[in-house]
Amino acid sequence: MANYDYFEDVPASELVRWAVEEYGQSLAICTSFQKSGMVILDMAARISTSIRVITLDTGRLPHATYEVMDTVRSHYGVQIEPLFPDPAELGAMVKRFGANLFYQSMSLRKLCCQIRKVRPLEKKLAEFRAWAVGLRRSQSEARAHVPKAEEVDGRLKLSPLADWSGAEVDLYIRRHGVPVHPLYARGYASIGCAPCTREVDAGENERAGRWWWEEEADKECGIHFTPSGGVVRGPDAPLYEILKATGSPHAEALSR
Repeated sequence: MANYDYFEDVPASELVRWAVEEYGQSLAICTSFQKSGMVILDMAARISTSIRVITLDTGRLPHATYEVMDTVRSHYGVQIEPLFPDPAELGAMVKRFGANLFYQSMSLRKLCCQIRKVRPLEKKLAEFRAWAVGLRRSQSEARAHVPKAEEVDGRLKLSPLADWSGAEVDLYIRRHGVPVHPLYARGYASIGCAPCTREVDAGENERAGRWWWEEEADKECGIHFTPSGGVVRGPDAPLYEILKATGSPHAEALSR
């Protein structure tokens, strides 16, 4: 595996420029239109409006997120490629566990994230050689050691803002007129699916509003890191049950 430590000293804008020029259409700007992701999108769009922007449409997003998507299209002149859950897997999950299964247990919350987010993203990333995300080390303890560049499943994953603070993100947004998701004005610090995100109180970290009912959790969905405990394996695992019900060839791998 290649060593990408030398990217740690490369400024974010230069890293984004290098990635756009090096990978072109094989680079994905992956964003949910939160502040950090929007900074990366802004940097990339200043280099080329033909960049590929991908986002997860879980089917449970706040209405304001769709408004931001339209704003981004008109502001930057870029196209956005939404990623959707597999209909059969989603239907089987809701039929078996209900629409709001994530409130029932942490394992079912992780199942919902797997079906709505992790699996669609994994499938889409097969089209790319590199992808850029808005992870920052100051966001949470789980993200404290995020590298600016690393190899994940044979492709390059970039976190150009890994060493930025929230104040630096806000300063860039003000200086460059970057569109801001309207939920920030209502006290949100991190924005995901509507049922799983709330406002944060003063003194709470940025991720505190995600899955707030889980007292012992790392506040991650599995896109960037394996959630605590990972995906439960074995023939009794919720994900195995859903994949088996839909005839997925991936079910067997989880049964061991």
